[in-house]
Amino acid sequence: MGEKRHLKPEESVCFCTKTTWHAISRLYNTTGAQHDVSASTGFVLLNIDLDNGSPATRIAPQLGMEARSLTRVLKSLEEKGYIYKEADPKDGRVMRIFLTEEGRKKRELAKIGVVAFNKAVREIVPPEKLDIYFEVANTINEIIDKRSIYDKVNVNQLKIKN
Repeated sequence: MGEKRHLKPEESVCFCTKTTWHAISRLYNTTGAQHDVSASTGFVLLNIDLDNGSPATRIAPQLGMEARSLTRVLKSLEEKGYIYKEADPKDGRVMRIFLTEEGRKKRELAKIGVVAFNKAVREIVPPEKLDIYFEVANTINEIIDKRSIYDKVNVNQLKIKN
């Protein structure tokens, strides 16, 4: 049998995804700091419906965020006066999140940043490569959603000590 080869970090899907996201996030945070908007708050603002608000329970799944993280972000946005909450008129158990005028301005700044980044990438990366990138990213998300990636791994064979 062949010799086991260890995966180098730069060959790991996880490493590549994480370092790329951190670089994008740093870019958004650095740019947004001048306007009191972080990458997290910007994405939340962008996912709030301008006319009807959005149920708080829908925002986290749309962004792949944990509910606790979203709660912290929403609290911060509310304290800054960017959002307000109202009970849904059809279902009082549902809390809807709305943008204030200041929140709409911050949302527009976040949108400008996201559009500019995407434009810059699209000017350099050919469309056919981006199509492959999105296809691969979607496939990875499907694999994760199935949660079966470790079904074939016998953890006991890994000989990891607690």
